[in-house]
Amino acid sequence: MTKIKKLSDIEAKKIAAGEVVERPINVVKELIENSLDSGAEKITIYLEEGGKKLIRVVDDGCGMSPDDALICFDHHATSKITKVEDLSSLQSFGFRGEALSSISSVSNIELITKEEASEAGTLVKMSGGKYVSQEEIATADGTDISVKDLFFNLPARKKFLKKTETEWKQIAHLFQALCLDRKSTRLNSSHQIIS
Repeated sequence: MTKIKKLSDIEAKKIAAGEVVERPINVVKELIENSLDSGAEKITIYLEEGGKKLIRVVDDGCGMSPDDALICFDHHATSKITKVEDLSSLQSFGFRGEALSSISSVSNIELITKEEASEAGTLVKMSGGKYVSQEEIATADGTDISVKDLFFNLPARKKFLKKTETEWKQIAHLFQALCLDRKSTRLNSSHQIIS
């Protein structure tokens, strides 16, 4: 009998998530960068328990089609590049297609998104990296993504999260830094964080 075994896709994704998601601040950073890459001019962040219970990012960016809303959670699914040579002309934040796959593997996610040209939006639900459901929904243009119960399926990781106040302060500092960094381009006073 062999000692070496291949991990299931779900277990491998949970372990890989540690490279992208260590704390709530990592999730917020990835989601804000996705919003900026989508051309959003307004981004609102809602937090519960410093992001441990809920991180919700709502933007008015370009949104996604129903097909894109589902495939965006796949490992290495990206709209930014198609080949390695594209890296030399990259003008976006993320490009590897790791973030949403990793985040979804360690949380419960609800993604609501709609493109401007579409009559209806799409709601996709994921839990622990597994697809739960997809349905048509009435919604505004843009994307509204809720990440709930971070590390619900990895108690060993969850216990290393800091106090709510500490997690919240880190997110607030990140948000301020991003606002200052992008002030001259896309971010403006319409961006807000709500706890």
